[in-house]
Amino acid sequence: MRAPAFWYAPPGMLSTLLTPLSWLWRAGAVLGLRVPVKVPVPVLCVGNLVAGGAGKTPVVRDLVARLGARGVAASSLSRGHGGRLRGPLPVDPALHQAGDVGDEPLLLAATGPAWIGRDRVVAAKAMAETGVGAIILDDGFQNHALHKDLSLIVVDGGAGFGNGRVIPAGPLRETVSKGLRRADALVVIGDGPGRAAARAVAGALPVLTARLLPDAAAVERLQGRPLLAFAGIGRPGKFFATLRDAGLSVVAQTAFPDHHPFSAADLSALLARAETLGAALVTTEKDAMRLSPIWRSRVAVLPVRLSWDDPAMVERLLDRVMGVPHG
Repeated sequence: MRAPAFWYAPPGMLSTLLTPLSWLWRAGAVLGLRVPVKVPVPVLCVGNLVAGGAGKTPVVRDLVARLGARGVAASSLSRGHGGRLRGPLPVDPALHQAGDVGDEPLLLAATGPAWIGRDRVVAAKAMAETGVGAIILDDGFQNHALHKDLSLIVVDGGAGFGNGRVIPAGPLRETVSKGLRRADALVVIGDGPGRAAARAVAGALPVLTARLLPDAAAVERLQGRPLLAFAGIGRPGKFFATLRDAGLSVVAQTAFPDHHPFSAADLSALLARAETLGAALVTTEKDAMRLSPIWRSRVAVLPVRLSWDDPAMVERLLDRVMGVPHG
């Protein structure tokens, strides 16, 4: 799905006409409420309030690494969107492909332990039984089946909460006020109006800020080369801006819907256009997970890493949940 442009513009006629349908969306969410099940290990949820990308995956990856540095056997848990396997099972990059487990779990498994499970409760119990010491729930803020010991809402600094309305009138999965009542902190990634919007509604909630930094070695390899950039993520424009902000020469760009399954025809067309322009193909780490091995060798990738403005704030949140000393 590609987010409609009017979701991120001041509310207009179309958004107003769709507002009654958002009441049905909210009613469905209420019907899905249940008593959360608590598992014997801490569950830290990294979610958001909007449909589409906000930067959850880098936060999940960072928290798994931070807990690992504390000696905690932490693992991410994703639903496995886009994959055929239901789980619960640990993701193995040597065995699984995006069509099996989804692109985000495959990306998470490249740097740390990762599981998938359509039923989050069943998966969390299985993880605890196999020795996982902490579960980082990738998305799932609106899933009430599993008890969360810490809930972080990730906000894109550029997009914020969009027009402030609930799907389909806007990008919100639920109202901001309702979501904030269940959150323990906001995480704002990047600069822009979304950062001010998050601070304005946060109240007493801590606001952690961070930014995504492109991998320096990858930038150096791409320097001086004309690039045709493509992406099928929540906000492809953010990736294209990252390339340009890094001083790279983007001569063309193509956006696909989030989680787009790239076909041979898609990639052949991109390659033909790149050759016409004398350009190299470049995409995101997550998109690369959906490429076949033969195509991965033909496409450059620009990894990004999360950089916290105040890492000590993150560690204090982890202290509160884990009670584990860190160096």
